[in-house]
Amino acid sequence: MDTGTFDEEVDLLVIGAGAGGMTTALTGAIRGLKVLLCEKTSMVGGTTSTSGGTTWVPGTELSRRAGVPDSVEDAATFLRHVVGNRGGDDRRAAFLASGPEAIADLERNSELRFVAATAHPDYLDGTGAAYGGRALAPVEFDGRLLGPDFDRVRPPRDVFMGLGGMMVARNEIAAMLNPFANVGNFRVAARNVLRYGRDRLRHPRGTRLLMGNALVGRLLFSLRQRKVPIWFESALADFIRDGERVVGAVIRTPKGDRRVRARGVVLATGGIGWNTELRRKLFPAQIAPRSQSPEGNTGDGISLAIDRAGAALGDGCDSAGLWMPCSLLPGRGDKVAVWPHIILDRAKPGLIAVGPDGRRFVNEADSYHDFCMGMIRAGLDQAWLVVDDHFIRRYGLGLVLPGGRGLSRLLRRGYLQRADSIPALAARIGVDAAGLTDSVAANNAHAAAGSDPDFGRGSSVVNRFNGDAEVAGNPCLGPIGTAPYYALRVVPIDLAGSGGLDCDVDSRVLNTAGAPIEGLYACGNDAASIFRGTYPGPGTTIGPAVVFGWRIAQQVADAA
Repeated sequence: MDTGTFDEEVDLLVIGAGAGGMTTALTGAIRGLKVLLCEKTSMVGGTTSTSGGTTWVPGTELSRRAGVPDSVEDAATFLRHVVGNRGGDDRRAAFLASGPEAIADLERNSELRFVAATAHPDYLDGTGAAYGGRALAPVEFDGRLLGPDFDRVRPPRDVFMGLGGMMVARNEIAAMLNPFANVGNFRVAARNVLRYGRDRLRHPRGTRLLMGNALVGRLLFSLRQRKVPIWFESALADFIRDGERVVGAVIRTPKGDRRVRARGVVLATGGIGWNTELRRKLFPAQIAPRSQSPEGNTGDGISLAIDRAGAALGDGCDSAGLWMPCSLLPGRGDKVAVWPHIILDRAKPGLIAVGPDGRRFVNEADSYHDFCMGMIRAGLDQAWLVVDDHFIRRYGLGLVLPGGRGLSRLLRRGYLQRADSIPALAARIGVDAAGLTDSVAANNAHAAAGSDPDFGRGSSVVNRFNGDAEVAGNPCLGPIGTAPYYALRVVPIDLAGSGGLDCDVDSRVLNTAGAPIEGLYACGNDAASIFRGTYPGPGTTIGPAVVFGWRIAQQVADAA
């Protein structure tokens, strides 16, 4: 046994205050456990706080309330189609079986509130795929209820906030961009701006929390209601073991190392993140060493579990990372603004993506992960989104807003390139001119015909959902023909990890022999993804994080 006295004794010690860790701690408190939550940084939320917050959990009562009833059986059929024979069936079955009960229990016993989206389709087609009901959105939360703890909620990315700190809902974007178009738009814009103005008299940003910030705010508020202690700036330093069993951990705090004994130690430290060694081991060679996770996510849980507890590392099967194509705008010093191209531009008609040969390599309207997997399969470390003047005025492109707002400034800063002809644009971005000319001509022919025989653009449900519904025929196909022309460089950046610690159905971490390490659990991005490198739908990282966090606390409570 690792001998020595303990500074604290708890039932459940949770390392990391993202969605998975906070859910684990909250559920433990609901079940009457003595819980301690430790967070390496000064803020809660992790990657969840900067995300859309969508939580993919099939078969909940919320889907029936929303009028789009979903079933666990349909989801199981869909996942068999998506994941196939890649393995991990038992963990997916556990997730599906526990999901509806976990959401109902959390809503019943805490301030967590979700609403099932009536229209938010799975990212892939197939039997059992859902158009709505499966993706749960966190309900808006008033950050003022947190009091001083409001400053503990990690804010969204700067590029996703208006006026220097105002969050805007997806369905409000059009109104905020065109406030004087009609009375309805003006009311939405005025309400939001007035609320934000009042907030800024007392707070560094708006207190109207949406999306991932709403989920994090509700979790933090619920933890405070349950009086769960949270140690900030307190990182995992080592495990304490009795033979092979983990019986506690050493936590490095601002006041020195603290030895904490626990029935269960839960790793929820954010996954691979910025860990150089893990990235080199698991990610494709062309992926740049940049992550969308907070810089405090440095793979602590995974690397320490491997080095100090003999844990097994899962490679994520198809892909160790889950990716988004991102454009980059360098700022002052080493600061870089990162814009993830999620839904606002890639699926709209009149855009193609090309590699250095000037030719397309993927269905541009597919999910962000599948777009990047197309890049990775083609061996690309960058690609270019190519549009014409009509496109950029109607839809915008990345940081360029619809109507072309910000275009001149971003051209001056080199964020995107412009030319009066396609060959001249090819020269500006360094791609093959003949290839790009052929690609534009082929796109225009496909747009006229209404189908894309090369990559099937506009053929799937999610393609059409993110396209332009006002375009007749194929909502994802349109010509590129109105000069000047524009190109924007994108690179694949990981939003989360699919690779992580191998776990069993109870989220106990497995050793290299495949046996569970007693007392040690993992959830969220510290655990290898149950979807084995595929990306089935919106919120398929947060959904399992929440459900397995809930399951871990139930296991520890039952054992206690």
